[in-house]
Amino acid sequence: MDTARSLDRFFAPEAIAVIGASPERGRIRGLLLPLLRGNGYPGRLYPVNPSYAEIDGLACYPSLAAIGAPVDLALIAIPAEAVLAALEECAASGVKHAVIISSGFAEQGGARRGLQDEIAALSKRTGLRISGPNAEGFYSAKARVAATFSPAVEPRPGEEPLVVGECRIGVVAQSGGMGFALYNRGRAHGLSFSHVVSTGNEADLTAGDFFDYMAHDAETAAILLFIEGVRDPARFIAAAEAAARQGKPVVVAKMGRTKAGERAAASHTASMAGWNAAYDAVFHRYGLLAAADPDEAVAIAAALVTCPLPRGNRVAVVTTSGGAGAWTADALAGAGLSLPELSPALQQAIGSFIPAYGSARNPVDITAQAVQTGGLLRAIELLSETDEVDAIVVVLSLASETRIRVDAAALQRIVARRAKPLQFYSYTLPSPLGRKLLAGAGLTLHTALAPLAGAMRALAERGRFTPPAAARPPQPAAAVAAALRAATDGLSEHAAGVLLARAGVAMPPQRLVRRREALDAAAESLGLPLALKIQSPDIPHKTEIGGVRLGLATPAALRQAYDEVIAAARRLRPQARLDGVLLQPMASPGVEMIVGSIRDPGFGPLVMVGAGGVMTELFKDVCYRLAPVDAGEALAMLRGLRAAPLLDGYRGAAPLDIEALARLVAQVSEFAAAYRDLVQEVELNPVIVHARGEGCTVTDVLLTPAQR
Repeated sequence: MDTARSLDRFFAPEAIAVIGASPERGRIRGLLLPLLRGNGYPGRLYPVNPSYAEIDGLACYPSLAAIGAPVDLALIAIPAEAVLAALEECAASGVKHAVIISSGFAEQGGARRGLQDEIAALSKRTGLRISGPNAEGFYSAKARVAATFSPAVEPRPGEEPLVVGECRIGVVAQSGGMGFALYNRGRAHGLSFSHVVSTGNEADLTAGDFFDYMAHDAETAAILLFIEGVRDPARFIAAAEAAARQGKPVVVAKMGRTKAGERAAASHTASMAGWNAAYDAVFHRYGLLAAADPDEAVAIAAALVTCPLPRGNRVAVVTTSGGAGAWTADALAGAGLSLPELSPALQQAIGSFIPAYGSARNPVDITAQAVQTGGLLRAIELLSETDEVDAIVVVLSLASETRIRVDAAALQRIVARRAKPLQFYSYTLPSPLGRKLLAGAGLTLHTALAPLAGAMRALAERGRFTPPAAARPPQPAAAVAAALRAATDGLSEHAAGVLLARAGVAMPPQRLVRRREALDAAAESLGLPLALKIQSPDIPHKTEIGGVRLGLATPAALRQAYDEVIAAARRLRPQARLDGVLLQPMASPGVEMIVGSIRDPGFGPLVMVGAGGVMTELFKDVCYRLAPVDAGEALAMLRGLRAAPLLDGYRGAAPLDIEALARLVAQVSEFAAAYRDLVQEVELNPVIVHARGEGCTVTDVLLTPAQR
């Protein structure tokens, strides 16, 4: 179903039935009608409750069928046990959409999960689209539909709200309270909203469905997501793709970021993926901007709908207080932004209109005195015109209730030119006058440094973002796919290496030796010195049983090693199936890295690269991306690692073949994508990266087929 079109009548219904309506305003079901009417809902309202003949002057109906007129949306606020029957009546009466406010379903556990399953089955059977249960409803500004009990939408007579601009933000939240909290905080900053929806338990309509709707909605300029988990990854990714394609920014607050990974994994690749690796990879691919808390989420959204995107991450700070400017500069630098010292010529130009005790370096301390003579706006104009910085942050006090020494009209003209992002931070609590002045110029006002820094970082990230090109998925080879399907009992390293090589992954020369008598011939074909490793699909971690020998330089050493590892395997893993030993040439020196893939149960295969060998567990310096990636994106993954300087030649060492490593990462990602239903995880660890032009060597392979 095309959710982008099917929910138009959900958000803009011409007639609403409130099932369970009550005149008791102290109860949730008694708040629904007053909030709908108080926000000016223009359509028809039908209270439904057999206990009342009328509610607040509206005729109250004993049942939905008794209304005798079309209804687009039903709000259901009755005991959980009665909800299913009410939904059946909705479907029979031709109602297309329902919001279940009632709680007491899957969130309660036990038999109530079954009741929610019945709701889901009813939706599929009848086509009735359902939000909830256990939802806080929604608010649609243009249609004036406050289908919720949230106090955030209560009318405030006589209030003159701030309005910064006409760009509207849509909110989708898997927590009703947090969704309307984001709306409440955003309105305090003067932001405008299109829709705010809480998804509840998502028996039918999910966060992905509403995300998809807002991605296509012409009234929505940016989207705020509050998610705990994605129940329909395909729909969520389709929505993220649509938003990226249309240049519509998305800010996401993902809960549970400290939850330990729940995968039972045999490899470092999986054990380090944790709870959020797939989410972070999805966010990166489609340009979703992560927020740490509600204030940062609102600050990022505000910056995105009021500012042009910067060309880079260079920021100038203009301040009336040296201390506040320095503190702001520290916060911005801590968020990864650059604060370059201004050129002598620009410093001289600024210095001509500020006191001698000020500073024109960056932060630009114009001092409080210069504000009185127009120095603030002159500094902003100069910085707006220069190519030396990409964005401007103004730091000042807006505490005064009676006077603000800023020319509002001149500021508005600067903002209207949209030369580069301009953000204001008040280091004192701002007065309503100060907020109103900035709102009139089309600017929001920051009162905390962390959200400001997060917003500036997000602007820079968004400025760098390029929507992903539609890629043709890699095609699997029939022989490799057949071998993976047959590998129900696991794969030895040799078998895994053969499959990877057939699929186009660069693997080193190797020989499987099943009998002691074949050692000499294999050694002659490969050349000494050699590594020798026990081979068994039942022994994924060979070193744990002493099943690896390195640097074997003579035939005698080779035979002794063979006898030792076979004996160790039979003693310590007597039930293991032994395929023999694997011989590989010893790799030349280099830096150890790890390359791998893991199949996320929801979002599919991820590719991973990071510091390898003993550093894998010690530093957990890894990067995950959705598979597949090309060599260019793989190179960007490598550049983002803390270990990147080692690859470039740290402290005089020769630069390493980072391009070859990037190609290997891309090859593994293509393998993971091509065989996404057949492979659970791949780990190449360590991969030794040699000097530039000499490639890299895979020294150990683990491939785990998917369980079927």
